[in-house]
Amino acid sequence: MPMPTIYYIRHGETSWNAEGRLQGVQDIALNELGRRQAAHAGRVLADLLARDGRDKARLVFVASPLIRARATMELVRGELDLPPGDYALDSRLREIGYGAWEGSTLAQAQAAEPALYARRQADKWTVSAPGGESYVEVQARMTDWHRSVTADTVTVAHGGTARALMVALGHETPVSAADLFIEQGAVYVFGELGLRKYS
Repeated sequence: MPMPTIYYIRHGETSWNAEGRLQGVQDIALNELGRRQAAHAGRVLADLLARDGRDKARLVFVASPLIRARATMELVRGELDLPPGDYALDSRLREIGYGAWEGSTLAQAQAAEPALYARRQADKWTVSAPGGESYVEVQARMTDWHRSVTADTVTVAHGGTARALMVALGHETPVSAADLFIEQGAVYVFGELGLRKYS
């Protein structure tokens, strides 16, 4: 059976993104730019589906339960002329947890925990923030989620979960993925041809 195609969209920008704050599992809403990015991703997806001859009504739609991902999904579905709220949620798609560092900028996290911050900078994949998750843990839940995907799927989630999925599927290494920029307003396509980005 061919591998299902995953159309992966990172949520649009929030005020915390703009301020360089670690969001983790905090429920921060999209800002105006984020709403425009989400709508743009929906138009990019519509073009891809038309190009590939995919029927949007036959796709599975699933999002992280965090509000920024849900709002992005609803704007994407609006661009596809689909009912905005008709999609599933999966907690495995939530963002990497930053524990005590959530709400902080990187500079604030460094000032609060200089030794731990330095260890994490040297090995982002296995070292977690205080009370947070490591990327190894996120990779495990994204691997579990990917194994549950049985049909072509539109997914809206986060930068951290995108990096973990790329490593889980062999597109990146922990070292290359740790600082990889995941674009907002783009569609990442995981499929038979590998990984491609459209924006």
